[in-house]
Amino acid sequence: MSLLARYRIILPAVSLAVLLAATFWMQPRAMSYFGLNLLFNLAVPIALATIAQMMIIMVNDIDLSVGAFVSLVACITATFLNDAPVLGLAMLLALIVTYAVMGAVIHALDLPAIVVTLGMSFVWGGIALFILPSPGGSSPGWLRTLMTVKPPLAPMAVVASVVIAVVTHFLVIRSGLGTVLRGVGGNARSVQRAGWPVIRLKALAYGLAGLFGVLAGMALVGLTTSADANIALRYTLLSIAGVILGGGEFTGGKVSPTGAVIGALTLTLASSFLSFLRLSPDWQIGAQGAILILVLTARLVFRQKRAEA
Repeated sequence: MSLLARYRIILPAVSLAVLLAATFWMQPRAMSYFGLNLLFNLAVPIALATIAQMMIIMVNDIDLSVGAFVSLVACITATFLNDAPVLGLAMLLALIVTYAVMGAVIHALDLPAIVVTLGMSFVWGGIALFILPSPGGSSPGWLRTLMTVKPPLAPMAVVASVVIAVVTHFLVIRSGLGTVLRGVGGNARSVQRAGWPVIRLKALAYGLAGLFGVLAGMALVGLTTSADANIALRYTLLSIAGVILGGGEFTGGKVSPTGAVIGALTLTLASSFLSFLRLSPDWQIGAQGAILILVLTARLVFRQKRAEA
């Protein structure tokens, strides 16, 4: 692992450790199984949404519809998947396929992903409102049970985040397919000259994003037990911030699955920490942005020092 790659992991890890220490200092009772469970209660859906965004950023695109997509999945999970499981599962699979097709169309027609996904966010949001005009629905029993399991050593949110980080690390960093997908973000023409069908690779990256988006929506319903058409709209910005905070970059296919999960955990913890300070939600969003700016500034400083060395 290169020095710069190490910094991509070290910086978000340090920011998470500092924030966790500050939280324990302000609220010592949080230093317990129950306290950690409260602090990281929504970490799993945020981490999954961040990985979904990372799949798109990995191929040099950006997705402005993640939040609306996760909200739609949540509405389907709390209604169709609960009342008619077969139909609900078919709808979720159709969403993943639609995401893959969207990636293929974006590449085939050379469309700006930021515009297409922004437009799709209204489509996802409209369907979600049609399915669930007002907050409601109910989480499937098995999903609620899964998301509230209490492992012996650490809360479910922490254990699940580690599993997500490990699985996506091997998928994106260690596997041959992941290397090729990152190559699409680094130099798509070289990948194409090597004989790989770039349009299929883009479709695969978007399909994986759709898969993790579906998992995020399901996890969110498992935790909240109900849904709302606007339940995850803020996940769009949180997912982008999590990827960048975790060492990812908008160009070159440079991403870090482990760093992205750590970034998601940091943003989740920041929200809990700022709640202890009794700050309004508006100030909390600003403070999360400040954390992102500080980490990016530190990354830039390290990069300049490395270049001078």
